[in-house]
Amino acid sequence: MNRLIAGIHPVREALRARQPLDKILIAKGASSPRIQEVIDLSRTACVPVRFEPRELLDRTCKGVSHQGVIAFGVAREYVELNDVIPGAALLVVLDGIEDPHNLGAIIRTAHAAGANAIVIPERRSAPLTETVDRASAGALEHLPVARVTNVSQTLERLKENGFWIYGLDDQGAELYDRIEYSTPTAIVLGVEGNGLHKNVQKHCDLLVRIPMAGSVSSLNVSVAAGVVLFEWRRREASKLPRAGI
Repeated sequence: MNRLIAGIHPVREALRARQPLDKILIAKGASSPRIQEVIDLSRTACVPVRFEPRELLDRTCKGVSHQGVIAFGVAREYVELNDVIPGAALLVVLDGIEDPHNLGAIIRTAHAAGANAIVIPERRSAPLTETVDRASAGALEHLPVARVTNVSQTLERLKENGFWIYGLDDQGAELYDRIEYSTPTAIVLGVEGNGLHKNVQKHCDLLVRIPMAGSVSSLNVSVAAGVVLFEWRRREASKLPRAGI
């Protein structure tokens, strides 16, 4: 069960403190400058807002005063970056993935490909909601997600710990299947169409792309993640000695 936050002030302060929230419910017909502030903060934080009958909020809160506003905390807790660096062979760093279905699909794919963790920014990222959990098909239970303040600074920190940084971008100079992947590896994925932010690109050791044969210029980011991550997995598997040899 997600953590319940009831009342205008508690919800507003949770948003200001950038606490990861699943969604916010506002009673239909409720209107005030403070409620509008909650709505504006929610939009900035990419937290979904739903307007529901006040009776639903009453039943949800079970007698707790809510002033027409309640919020739900995320489905899963984040881990610290320091917790996932030691011993990791592959980290998947996400830059601006705000769609919860894409985030969940990437988590599922990354876990299947053998990634050790996902790294997301505090801003410009979907939180770990129940929607993400469902889209991950259970992988969120097994793959830790670290949340960081700044992606570019995080990439430099990973370099200091021996990671090679490969950014997937439509304008990448190299093809993803023609390069050598050094371990430990960090693969950086950005939102489809826009790619990686320029400052994030600068902190990658190499920018790679997936060649496209059709007229569509890019793949859905979760599909692109599968293509590149399983190429990495294939390369890692090829390093292992064959059975019986």
